[in-house]
Amino acid sequence: MTLTKPMVSIIIPIYNAEKSLDRSLDSLNNQTYDTLELIFINDASSDTSPVIIKDFIEGNRDKNFEIKVINHEQNKGVAAARNTGLDVAIGEYVYFLDADDWIEPDAIELMVKEAMSTDADIVGFNWWLSYKKNERNMKQPVFLNSILAIEWMMIGKMRWNLWLFLVKRDLYDVNSIRFIPGMDMGEDMAVMIKLFIYADKVTYLDKALYHYGQSNTESLTKVYSDKHIEEVTYNTKELEGFFLSNEFGGNFISLINYLKLNIKLPLLISNQSSQYNRWRSWFAEVNHLATANKDVSLRIRILQWAAANKQDWVLKLHYYLVIKIMYGVIYK
Repeated sequence: MTLTKPMVSIIIPIYNAEKSLDRSLDSLNNQTYDTLELIFINDASSDTSPVIIKDFIEGNRDKNFEIKVINHEQNKGVAAARNTGLDVAIGEYVYFLDADDWIEPDAIELMVKEAMSTDADIVGFNWWLSYKKNERNMKQPVFLNSILAIEWMMIGKMRWNLWLFLVKRDLYDVNSIRFIPGMDMGEDMAVMIKLFIYADKVTYLDKALYHYGQSNTESLTKVYSDKHIEEVTYNTKELEGFFLSNEFGGNFISLINYLKLNIKLPLLISNQSSQYNRWRSWFAEVNHLATANKDVSLRIRILQWAAANKQDWVLKLHYYLVIKIMYGVIYK
């Protein structure tokens, strides 16, 4: 590293996270890179989360941390909380950490080193699916440029979670990229794709740096409410409008139907017929493409085919074999 180390703003939205917050804070405290701006957004928590944050600050007064705590008087949701963090961040780079999760001790150092050595606007990396006793190393594909990354995110070959990327703050600010307040599901999808569109250079680091905490196997299943579907639909249509209104959007608008298939796939990782019915009715116009995307695994194509053809027994068998056996026994 150079003598002048760039500051990294880590934004941590917090809402009633007392059960997992200590582990997240410990991972920040143990970072080998200490030129950090830690921005805690307390989104009107009603538990002891504010006390835990206060204790963390008291215990780290000797660190080279800039710490900001912003309290929302009313719960505004994670999208608004992320915006609050972005609005006050001053670091050269921005990183998001969820209060349920944690990062490797050298995570930020490795991200910054990669960003500086390649002059990248975005650094991507791998992650761990973490249970109480075991973990599974989850790999992102090796993306060589922004266009490839966007295409892979839209077709479901690559994840768009915010915590999988270190991003130059200017990419947010210069291009006026923010989250849509109140639209808290799928908010990272629209934002990450826009960031990649505006990025001049991106790079991939083949290391697992983030731990995505799972308390039990059921946390892998996605039970979407009508509100969840409304929010994801809003973010998807907003991104579609963004493509249509920009000259470069034509490169990606042809993939929007695959994106719609991709975002509703979690409904099939369930044993509930009601979720399968939601899949069939949500963006029903793309169901005929269930087996068309050869860039996703055969397993996913089979699941989508089964849902489109009302072969729910296939979906329930998959749930039993993968969630109950594979994750419930092997990775628990």
